[in-house]
Amino acid sequence: MIVDYEKRRAKQAPINIDGAEVERVKIFKFFGVHITNKLSWSKHTKTVDSSSLSVNPERCQFFEFESVSLSCEVQGNSAGWRLKRYTVSGERSDCGGNWGKPEGSSCIVSLIPSYSGVYWCESGSGEHSNAVNITVHDGAVILESPALPVTEGDSVTLRCRYQGIPSGLTAVFYKDGSIIRAESSGEITIPAVSKSDEGLYKCATSKGESPESWMTVTDAGSSPIPSPAVPVLSMSLPRLLCSLLVGSPYLLVTIILLVKCCRSRTQGETRLPRKTHQDQLGDHVEEE
Repeated sequence: MIVDYEKRRAKQAPINIDGAEVERVKIFKFFGVHITNKLSWSKHTKTVDSSSLSVNPERCQFFEFESVSLSCEVQGNSAGWRLKRYTVSGERSDCGGNWGKPEGSSCIVSLIPSYSGVYWCESGSGEHSNAVNITVHDGAVILESPALPVTEGDSVTLRCRYQGIPSGLTAVFYKDGSIIRAESSGEITIPAVSKSDEGLYKCATSKGESPESWMTVTDAGSSPIPSPAVPVLSMSLPRLLCSLLVGSPYLLVTIILLVKCCRSRTQGETRLPRKTHQDQLGDHVEEE
C-alpha cells in the first residue's frame, strides 16, 4: 500500500523483492484494523458499527467473585463471532476455554483479579467490535463508571462503592490524579459531559482506594473509534503506523524504496547540472 498526498500522483514503478513483485492494495487489514491508502478510518468504522460488545452490569470495575455478562451484538448473521480477551498477564483466549460460560451470543464470567484485561468480539475473518477494559479488584473499594464511551451532553454519574458495611461512605473523587471534590453521598454527577471530562478517574474512602478507569467521551453524532484501551485494536494513527512497520518488514522495505524513489525524482527535477571546470574556463574566455 502506498500513501501519496501529492497533487500530481506519478505512476509508481513496480517494486520487487527477491524477484517477486510486491502486491499493491488500497485497503490493508492488520490485527483486524482496516486502514486505507488515504489514511482513512471509514472502512474500519463501518465494520465496527456492525458489531458491538455490551456489558451487564454496565461498568468497568468489579469486585472479586462478581459476575458479568458480556454479549456480542452483531447486525445480520452472528455466526462465527467469539468473545475474546487479552489479560494483564498477556494471555489471549476465547470464552469457553478455561474461563467463562458461553450462553448463545453471551458469555457469563465469574471474575477474579487475573481476569483483568481487555474484552472484545471478533469474527472468524478478523473483524472486531468495540473493546471494553475490565478491572477486577480484590480490595474493598471500586469506582462504578461507564464501561462504554459516553456521548457529549450525556449525564454521567460516578459512584464510589464499598464492599462491606456501611455501604455509603464519604468519597473523594480524582481525575487524572487531581482531586475533583469530596461527596458525602459517595457519588458525583456530571450533568452534561464534554471532551474535557475525558480522562482517568478513581475514588478513595476511609476504607480504601479504587483502581483508575478511563472514561471516553465521543462527539455527538460521530461514529466511535475502537476504544484506546485495547493494545492491538485501540490505537492512534501514529501508533498504528508504527505497528504496521514493526509487524510487516515487506511494508517497511516498500516505504523506504518509495521514499528513495521520490527523493531521487525530486532532486533530478530541481537540481541544475553542475558546470565542469572546462565550461567555466570557456565562459571566462567569452567574457574577455
